[in-house]
Amino acid sequence: MEDQKYGNKVNGYRRAPSATVRDFIGVVFRHRRLITLSFLGIFLAAAVAALVLPDQYEAQMAILVNRDRGNPVVSPAAPVQTDYTPADVTEEELNSEVQLLQSQDLLEAIVRDCHLYRPGLLDVLLAKLIPSLSAEAANQAAQPDPKQVAKAVLKLAKQLDVQVVKRSHVIAVAYETPDPQLSARVLNELEKLYLAKHATVHRPTGTFDFFQQEAQQYRQGLEDAEARLVSFTRQQGVVDGQAEKDLALRQFSQFDVALRTTQVEIADTEHRIRTLEAQTKSTPSRITTQVKRGDNGQLLQQLTSTLLELELRRTELLSKFEPGYRPVQEVEQKIAETRAAIARAEKSPIKEETTDRDPTQTFLATELAKANADLAGLQARAAATAVAVRAYQQNARWLDEKEVAQQDLIRDVKAAEDNYLLYLRKQEEARISDALDRRQIVNVSIAQAATVPVLPAYPKWLIVLLGGFLAAGGSIGLAFGAEYFDPTFRTPEEVQSSLEIPVLASLPKAGNGNGHAKDNRV
Repeated sequence: MEDQKYGNKVNGYRRAPSATVRDFIGVVFRHRRLITLSFLGIFLAAAVAALVLPDQYEAQMAILVNRDRGNPVVSPAAPVQTDYTPADVTEEELNSEVQLLQSQDLLEAIVRDCHLYRPGLLDVLLAKLIPSLSAEAANQAAQPDPKQVAKAVLKLAKQLDVQVVKRSHVIAVAYETPDPQLSARVLNELEKLYLAKHATVHRPTGTFDFFQQEAQQYRQGLEDAEARLVSFTRQQGVVDGQAEKDLALRQFSQFDVALRTTQVEIADTEHRIRTLEAQTKSTPSRITTQVKRGDNGQLLQQLTSTLLELELRRTELLSKFEPGYRPVQEVEQKIAETRAAIARAEKSPIKEETTDRDPTQTFLATELAKANADLAGLQARAAATAVAVRAYQQNARWLDEKEVAQQDLIRDVKAAEDNYLLYLRKQEEARISDALDRRQIVNVSIAQAATVPVLPAYPKWLIVLLGGFLAAGGSIGLAFGAEYFDPTFRTPEEVQSSLEIPVLASLPKAGNGNGHAKDNRV
């Protein structure tokens, strides 16, 4: 019960009761007079300001920033289609353009061209008091006071709203003044000066003259290099060192192959000659072409006749004499000898052989003579081919030296030509860029030009409405501020929360006649 009456304790400290809606309403009712007066004051001030202040007219302009402008390439060659896609515009580039729009010299030029500077209050009073001073100020109108111009530049920088539109490449520029014509004129002047300065900053002057001078210098270098190349060609008699060296190397290679082939043929022919000579020595000069074998008929006939005569004589002797008779025995011995002679004649026939010149020996002799003749021819051809090989080899070496010197001169000509063409193209690009800059064809374009605004930037009733909201919030804030700085206690809960003592009783401060107390005092 005590915690409920005096408030709950948390960690040894007594916690104040939380505020309720009734407490807020009580604050409003206690300070209703202050709220009413402050609300009326603020609201009337806003209404008077809406009636007194002139309408503000806002001119707007939008600038589109591209990655780069499309420079037309002047070239006799056909355009090459590529898949190259330019990079997107970065945030740094957009911020650079914003800073360029807000540059000091640009704003000062706008101030001078649009006459945004105004004379000071002292100058106006002096001009009214002393008319001669006004005439002198009119004569010096072409040269305004630098202080006035500086102040006008600061004021223009504050009033000029330059913002980058999110998720786009567009820069929005707005300028607000009571004069709609002046608002549009300032932005139009800003557009003209910005485009001129953008072209000046991104394309420095003198680029075309620089590339023109460099192109002339490299053209002279190209002519000198070509003259040295022509002089070398005439003196050395080498038209195309690379082609002539390649031709000499091909001829050298062909003759070298022919020489090696001839040497192989010579070795083969020498081996063939040695083989033929060996075969010739081992081959006989004549060969037997016909062999005939047969009996000696004449001898056999003579022996047979002799045998027949001896047998007839033996028969005649036997008819007269005994077998032991000496002449009979001699005849029988001769018969035996004759028969032996016939037997020997029959066992040893007659052999007839016919010989002729050996054709193999003839062929070997012919081939040997031919091989010797071929060997002499091959040796002569090898000697001539070796001379040609040495000649082409020396020629190739000489051409190689000349080709190196000629290639150096050709590289000099090529380098001079590349440099000359490079600076010639750069010169043409610079000329085109200068022409585009003069016509203000740059990588930024005016997406929305500034026009004279017809309607004010915001209506009067909007100022009154905002004044009402401001009056309501301000009056309530004042009421709660007064409540916060008021040191009195109004409820028993405040006493219990602040002093941590129990409240025994509370008495009303005053009544309203119907028995209800307007306020209590402890």
